[in-house]
Amino acid sequence: MTRLTILEYPDPRLRTRAVAVDEVDAPLRELIDDMLETMYAANGIGLAATQVNVHRRLLVADVSEGRKDPRVFINPEILAKEGSTVSQEGCLSVPGYYDDVPRALRIRVRALGRDGKPFEQDLDGLLAICVQHETDHLDGKLFVDYLSEMKRQRVRKKIEKEKRLRTEGAPAPPARAPVI
Repeated sequence: MTRLTILEYPDPRLRTRAVAVDEVDAPLRELIDDMLETMYAANGIGLAATQVNVHRRLLVADVSEGRKDPRVFINPEILAKEGSTVSQEGCLSVPGYYDDVPRALRIRVRALGRDGKPFEQDLDGLLAICVQHETDHLDGKLFVDYLSEMKRQRVRKKIEKEKRLRTEGAPAPPARAPVI
């Protein structure tokens, strides 16, 4: 397996709308494995293919305590949303920044699994939030888009400064877990 490079905001490739996966084959399953390894290594709980510069409708997630329940959603489609909640979210593509984001409390999702078979599932709690967050990525949307313009500019400047410091050899700030 290979650890992939995660694109960071404000990289314009994060705004690319992903296209549907036509075939679930060995190369796609290899990408799934690489995405899971990348997500776990980055201490994340979800990762969309768009974040690793693959613009196909694929996301992986694992919100379990022991990180032993990887989930795969190929061509995910949110069929229904119910209730509302505000959750503190972070993002592997927006490192070191967290803010409140409004989300549906429960969702019904349709997707293909790793085996290529379709399924529908009702999700709630952290997994529902994670799937909404990652599905946004597949549509070219980031959680900072839910914030005010002033907050987005502050986030952009902070990330650009941290990138500059990392390039100059300074250590990256510690991340809080979990990161979606």
